[in-house]
Amino acid sequence: MIDDWVTELCTALDVPRDAVDVAALLDLARDAAHHVERPAAPITTYILGLAAGRTDGSAATVAELTARAARLARGWSTDPPGQA
Repeated sequence: MIDDWVTELCTALDVPRDAVDVAALLDLARDAAHHVERPAAPITTYILGLAAGRTDGSAATVAELTARAARLARGWSTDPPGQA
C-alpha cells in the first residue's frame, strides 16, 4: 500500500520514484517521533526534503542528510537546551 502511494505521489509531484528511500524516511520519522516528540516526525521529513532540494539531489547526498538528521533525533534530549 505505501509503495503504491509513494509511486502515485511521486508521479503527481514530478519526483523520480527511485529518489525516494521509503525505509530510510520511515526510520527517520520513527526516530524523530520517539526521541523528540510525535509531531517531529512529519516536520523532520519535510525539513529533510527542503535540505535535499538545496543539494545536488544525489542518492548519496540525501542518504548523508538522512543519517545526519537521524543521529540528531536519536541523540535528542527532551530536556530544554542547557537543562540536560
